[in-house]
Amino acid sequence: MLYALGALLSLIIAVVCFVWMRGSSDQNTLLLIVGIVFAILTIVFGGLFLSGRVNKTEDIHVTE
Repeated sequence: MLYALGALLSLIIAVVCFVWMRGSSDQNTLLLIVGIVFAILTIVFGGLFLSGRVNKTEDIHVTE
């Protein structure tokens, strides 16, 4: 559950950075870098959350 919260928070921060960068008239490379870093963190945390949801203890039979 902590990975899902991290992914959601990272997504919000990345979107805010990209929106602020688009709205400003000057070039903000710092906002671009922070937005890219948090977008990557969103993918990483989302992948960790989804990989934790897979049941690794039970064997799945072909007929199921």
